Amino acid sequence: MEDYLSENEKWEAVKAWLRENGLSIVAGIAVGAAGLGGWKWWQAREERLALEASARYEQVLEAFARGDQTRGKTLIGELERDYTSSPYVDQAHLLSASSAVSSGQLDQAVESLRNVVDKTDDPELAQIARLRLARVQVAQNKLDDALKTLGTDDPGAFAARFHEVRGDVYFEKGDKAAALKEYRAARENGIASGPGAEVLDLKINDLVADAGPGGAPATTKAN
Repeated sequence: MEDYLSENEKWEAVKAWLRENGLSIVAGIAVGAAGLGGWKWWQAREERLALEASARYEQVLEAFARGDQTRGKTLIGELERDYTSSPYVDQAHLLSASSAVSSGQLDQAVESLRNVVDKTDDPELAQIARLRLARVQVAQNKLDDALKTLGTDDPGAFAARFHEVRGDVYFEKGDKAAALKEYRAARENGIASGPGAEVLDLKINDLVADAGPGGAPATTKAN
């Protein structure tokens, strides 16, 4: 009988605990279920937005492929407005810049590339945009602007390309010694094979052949 009363007392204690805490348990289960439902809703929403952004980017590609830059820019504006955080926004601006360069509209190319440099959340894409922007600025003969764009910070995996473009800037400025130094640094930092290496070797060999009596290329002033 004492054992029975002991078990009975335990059961009564359990029921009392459930009466006191049952509501919070139910609430916790409800919150957990709501959280799971919210997570699934968020995932579904992100997938839907990604598909929509992809479809809009395809329209951008088609517009520029037709040479319809006006339509392409309109679509980019819509893409940027409706899908601000989508990586397709950056890709669309790079595409716009490439199209602008092909048609000789260098100022528009600069605008598109600056948009990527200033706004992208992808650090590697920012470096690519900086390289392209510097090349466009060289084509515009805005050499000091190009050097500013390239900067002096460590570009990591893009170091070789940065050295090469910086060499191009110095060459255009007439500082052949500085250009040769940058080209050699590009060679040492990873441009070791392929067409890019062949072009770089031509640049280096031309400057070495142009070396003065002291072994350094002659320096001239850019026009």
